Amino acid sequence: MEIQPTEIKAKIIESLKLQDVTPDQIGDDDPLFGEGLGLDSIDALELVVMLEKHYGIVIKDIEEGRPAFRSARALADFINSRRPA
Repeated sequence: MEIQPTEIKAKIIESLKLQDVTPDQIGDDDPLFGEGLGLDSIDALELVVMLEKHYGIVIKDIEEGRPAFRSARALADFINSRRPA
């Protein structure tokens, strides 16, 4: 079953313990870092842990992960392309 951006947004909120943010408030293509959701490098580490814990995906270096963390849709696509069958 394919992972959808909505599930990713819920996991981001849960993993980072974001308060006063709902999945509906995050656009599928909104940037997760900087001007978008405003996440930082510590949040990126938490997301890497979440990917490994929930989806069995290991990101070995930041260059591999950087494109995946552009948006919820990019992260969902990344997970779907890397997930063990």
